[in-house]
Amino acid sequence: MSLNVVRFVFLLLLGLLVGTMFGIWVGFDPMGLSPTTYVEQQQNAIRSLNTLLPVMGAACIVLAVWLIAVAKNEGRTRLLLVATVVCLLVAAVVTRLCNQPINAVVITWNAQSPPPQWAQLRAEWWQWHIVRTVAGIAGLSFALVAILWSKATGLQLRDAA
Repeated sequence: MSLNVVRFVFLLLLGLLVGTMFGIWVGFDPMGLSPTTYVEQQQNAIRSLNTLLPVMGAACIVLAVWLIAVAKNEGRTRLLLVATVVCLLVAAVVTRLCNQPINAVVITWNAQSPPPQWAQLRAEWWQWHIVRTVAGIAGLSFALVAILWSKATGLQLRDAA
């Protein structure tokens, strides 16, 4: 597989992953929802995304590590890709240790009668979602700069002088 194909797949998967995080952040703020609507919406998202997004995140980490390994003579590119991996690992740890345990509880709720602590868990999940989204956006930003400004693409940062 050529380097450009790996780069393309990496950026495509990372864009889809972070785009999904961002879309949830912007379009699905649960704070104004009724308890029933919140539980139904969250359970639907858990069923659709709880496995898919972590698998995509893991694939992005593996591809980024591979790109680091092949960028032997490109210190700046490697450093930016390492920053990408760190951001993706932060998002993964937050997902695994903070969001997914809440998801495991919420998926068991009856939407017609959520438990008394539903609003507290909703707020906690949302806080952690924002943290992982910011980490994801930072990781995507580092990845884009790494790929666009790598020596292999021919786009270089130059002084305007």
